[in-house]
Amino acid sequence: MLRSINKLIYVAVMGVLALQACDKGFEEMNTNPDASPNVQPEFLFSKALMDGVSGGYGTTITTWYSTSMVCAGGAIQHYATYKDVPGLGDKYYFQQGSYPYAYFENTYPGAVNEVNSVINALQQDAEVNVNKLSIARIWRVYIMHRITDLFGDVPYSDAVKGYTDNHFTPSYDQQSAIYPDMLKELDEAAAAFNAAQPSFAAGDFVYNGNITQWKKLAYSLMLRLGMRLSKVDPAAAQTWVQKAIAGGVITTDGDRATMKYADGPQTYNQNPASYDMLSNNFAVANGDGNTEGGKFAKTLIDYLKTNNDPRLNVIAVVWVNGKPDTSTTLQKGMPNGLLGKPADFVSYSEPNPNTILLKAAPFIIMSAAETNLLLAEAAARGWYAGDAAAAYENGISAAMRNWSLFGAGGVISNERISAYLASHTFNSGGSLNEKLNQIHTQMWVALLIDEQEAWANWRRTSFPVLTPVNIPGNITNGTIPRRLIYPPSEESVNNANFQQAVQRQGPNEFTTRVWWDK
Repeated sequence: MLRSINKLIYVAVMGVLALQACDKGFEEMNTNPDASPNVQPEFLFSKALMDGVSGGYGTTITTWYSTSMVCAGGAIQHYATYKDVPGLGDKYYFQQGSYPYAYFENTYPGAVNEVNSVINALQQDAEVNVNKLSIARIWRVYIMHRITDLFGDVPYSDAVKGYTDNHFTPSYDQQSAIYPDMLKELDEAAAAFNAAQPSFAAGDFVYNGNITQWKKLAYSLMLRLGMRLSKVDPAAAQTWVQKAIAGGVITTDGDRATMKYADGPQTYNQNPASYDMLSNNFAVANGDGNTEGGKFAKTLIDYLKTNNDPRLNVIAVVWVNGKPDTSTTLQKGMPNGLLGKPADFVSYSEPNPNTILLKAAPFIIMSAAETNLLLAEAAARGWYAGDAAAAYENGISAAMRNWSLFGAGGVISNERISAYLASHTFNSGGSLNEKLNQIHTQMWVALLIDEQEAWANWRRTSFPVLTPVNIPGNITNGTIPRRLIYPPSEESVNNANFQQAVQRQGPNEFTTRVWWDK
């Protein structure tokens, strides 16, 4: 027995010595020469920008499609489909797939983790990095407000701490606490900019590091989020709206925030909205072989056509003999709630391949269209001394000019814009509700493609008035969905915090309203 023990000790010692000998150069040999062991904020911020818009790239490129077209865009009747599986927004069906929680599952390990990693790295020398840090904080608010607006209570203060603190079961913050913190972040970030310090450069695909423009975006987001509180906390809404206006929001085309894209060579260079719509519906390009049965909705096309809106000829086509035709008389939206492919499916309008579906088209993060329409609302509420009618007209004009970013086919002449404004004057003598109906019906059109924001704004204002469908088997009792649902993985892996959020907010259902949706 003693001999055996001594032998084992000898073997163990020799093994350790052998490992020590083999360790020479082992770490160097197993280090990737093409990767940095430390976060490079300038490079990672570029990725956070791309993922913040798309919801994720590579295998998760369809996050935009799942969230924006299927769920949000269908719910507000921008899009329609005759098929069941992608029918959540269209007909309030959900039988399979990950459409209602893909954004949650992909954005936390992607954009949220990336922007938080950037912030953590920049904080190591916060004084020198103050401009980069402020920009990253503003972008984090952009990402997080889209998540909380979709789901309500979500991980916020504990978000992605698994990467830094091995904390893998984050608590869910109440949306009523998330919103004040996001507004505080915007306020502090905007105030901290310092022209004497460096900023991001070419890796900033939005403003190329221009701190004056990022400051305007911060105050514009403050205006958006402040107005989001108009029903749940009017006093706070007024305070933040007025602070945003005083700080200086985007009011001209030159300051609009856009994410730039190119048609290749890789998927992540391409506009995620056009990429996803082509991949999931319109790749065949003949008006009939649409993979997911998608078309523009009757509600949208009828509104544009009835009001002689020049945007109709920019956004919509009908395929005739294999060619896209933008003629007004041909445009026809497909009704929401269809349970089978209509015989005349090819005759319905769908996105214009020469504007909306261009892979090099930009994604408009925020523009003077939205801010001017929000200024019109602020004036109508008495929170802003400006002219509501002028802001309303400026918002519509900017929304029409935005389409010029989508190539020659998107240009709307000044004459057509003026003619539209002349026949759609602001009802200055109307009631507040009448004014809000005018303003936010225009917002509903202006935010086409940014379906998440369009859905959030509709839930806050209830304008335009939409008629829901009520077909057999729907899961909302014939009402338009008010939120998306948490993924099953949260219920199984983070159950205690998941249950706490559900008990506080309400059932994990599509009809449960988020905090500000009163």
